[in-house]
Amino acid sequence: MARVTQKAKHARKSQRAARKPGSSSRRSSSARTIGAKQKSRAHRHTFIATHHRPDAFEQGLRRYAQYRDLGIAGATGGMVRAHVIKMIPPCDPAEVSKRHFHDVEFQMVYVLKGWIKGEYEGAGVVTMRQGSCWLQPPKIKHSVLDYSDDCELLEIVMPADFATVELE
Repeated sequence: MARVTQKAKHARKSQRAARKPGSSSRRSSSARTIGAKQKSRAHRHTFIATHHRPDAFEQGLRRYAQYRDLGIAGATGGMVRAHVIKMIPPCDPAEVSKRHFHDVEFQMVYVLKGWIKGEYEGAGVVTMRQGSCWLQPPKIKHSVLDYSDDCELLEIVMPADFATVELE
């Protein structure tokens, strides 16, 4: 005779509760199958690997930064963009300090080299150094104030294509 563990008993009890009429977590097996199929289709990704090449940096959104696309946008069907941003020295505060926001769902930045100083709505002036990481909430108003000559950043953004809105 098979021995039933406490964990298995709890799982059965949860399943019975979910099948009770009026239970909000009750879903038919066909609804679960359809949901699983839609989810797997929406998040179909392909394998990609990119390797560092100094000549892989290109001009991008701003004149004072070069971008190395990591190929993630293509591999995720436009769901996510990841790139390394190399700031071009010397920093010109008159050019870089334009207040703006990005129309994104998710934006994370990690400092690979050097440092960068920015001003963020609700947080004030913040200096991030090598190894620092920050999350910029959707549409947070911010501006770059200064950066080191060797500043390089890793940025991950959702969705891959997004608008940047200049405020000044």
